[in-house]
Amino acid sequence: MDIRLNDIEVRVLGSLVEKELTTPEYYPLSLNALTNACNQKSNRDPVLALTDEEVVRALDSLRFKQLSVISADGGRVPKYRHLLAEKLGLLPAEQAVLCELLLRGPQTVGELRTRCERMHPFVDLAAVEEVLRELMERESPFVARLERQPGRKEARYAQLFSDLPECGAEPAETAPEAARQRVMAENQRIVNLEQEVAALRAEVADLRQLVEEFKKQFE
Repeated sequence: MDIRLNDIEVRVLGSLVEKELTTPEYYPLSLNALTNACNQKSNRDPVLALTDEEVVRALDSLRFKQLSVISADGGRVPKYRHLLAEKLGLLPAEQAVLCELLLRGPQTVGELRTRCERMHPFVDLAAVEEVLRELMERESPFVARLERQPGRKEARYAQLFSDLPECGAEPAETAPEAARQRVMAENQRIVNLEQEVAALRAEVADLRQLVEEFKKQFE
């Protein structure tokens, strides 16, 4: 893959693609609309808080890489659109899958089918797998299949415009609630007390045996 993007460029490009497919009546996007799209709390992973300046720098870089342009539609404020489909020759289904991978990172076939519904409906999982296969078999692949993580039943797929995540890592554990932490601490305290009592009983038994042996010396 000869296109290399940083995390902010990935988010900006994915947001442009998404808005073209889901709300074409508001596309192309102004800088303010694009920044809001990048910072959405829904359909994003991770959730970001980008500034207008960061988005402008990403747009400039994407323009240099021929992936975005200022729209020629005119108007009082500049508006921006992507060139991903034109540059890479993508079909709508391929565009939708890549968009999801750009916005949410690695995902399973089932996750992609569900989440792409708002941009392009797939009749079944096989249809998604076919699109993924086509994207992986390009001369310069756009997608890669990741190794299945421990504890997961399905493999995930990732876009190749940015660095791949570490494969095979254990999923991050969710921190327990405060109440559960208190219960765990109390349980551990009880375990510690029980161990101390058991140790004291053993010491008392040893002392009794010593006393009995001492008494026998005077019988």
